[in-house]
Amino acid sequence: MKRIILIILILAAFIVVSSSTFVLHQTQQSVIVQFGRPVRSITEPGLHFKIPLIQDARIFDKRILEWDGRPRSLTTLDKVSIYIDAVARWKIADPLLYLETVEGNELIAQARLDNFIEGAVKDFIADNTLIELVRTSNRDIVTTGIDEFGVEVRSTKETPRIEKGRNALANEILIRAKKDAALLGIELVDVRIKGVNYVESVRQKVYERMRAERMQIAARFRSLGEGEKSRILGDMEFELKTIISGADRKALEIMGKADATATAIYARAYNRDPEFYSFTKTLDTYRSTLGKNTSLVMSSENEFLKYLKGVK
Repeated sequence: MKRIILIILILAAFIVVSSSTFVLHQTQQSVIVQFGRPVRSITEPGLHFKIPLIQDARIFDKRILEWDGRPRSLTTLDKVSIYIDAVARWKIADPLLYLETVEGNELIAQARLDNFIEGAVKDFIADNTLIELVRTSNRDIVTTGIDEFGVEVRSTKETPRIEKGRNALANEILIRAKKDAALLGIELVDVRIKGVNYVESVRQKVYERMRAERMQIAARFRSLGEGEKSRILGDMEFELKTIISGADRKALEIMGKADATATAIYARAYNRDPEFYSFTKTLDTYRSTLGKNTSLVMSSENEFLKYLKGVK
């Protein structure tokens, strides 16, 4: 019997001790609630105590959390319709106030942050031009292109000057929303504009203008290519004519030298035996001019027939 009582006492002591202690990790913080009312907050990690059955420990995350808004259609000061997408980082700075205002529910906290951050974004977008949302500095924009001679050129494009810029506007949105978030026990760590884009109708016009500009650049490159092609073909034609002209000249020179050599050979042969040379040349002439049915009408004294006289 004593053993059973001892076991019951040990179990009771264990239950009392386990219900009166809890452990916080480095990424956690807690609020002690007594009869439904927040009593105190604990932010240090380690082993902590509470009154069993009377107090309860509500655990919250101590890390930086994410808020990601939905893209919204807004109109800038210069009447340009855009989609704006913002993102923020936040953490629970005052667990007691956080529990009292949003009941410690992260979904409720996110919904309240939607109102604060998106409201601030809407106001600042409406009070600034599009160039203020896009650019972060007044650095000149340098563009690279090709001139009509095919040489790469760089030019500096003048752009409207900005007074604040994208980062400064994001900081102003942070300061504005940070005051409202502090009422919930939340500290806004950072707010950034994640994306800026035109609405569909404006975006199509921008794409068409970009396409037209690229078509102009492509046409200029094609024109430069055609010019280069004509130059190469002209150079090739000129070189071809030069080669053919040189070959013809060389052929005429060779033919002239051959004719001169042949004439010299004929001259030497004639000088060696003029009578025999005359005889062979006349026979060649007979062979080329007289055929089977050839008729000649000439005087018998003609020199052409001198070697036929006396032939029977």
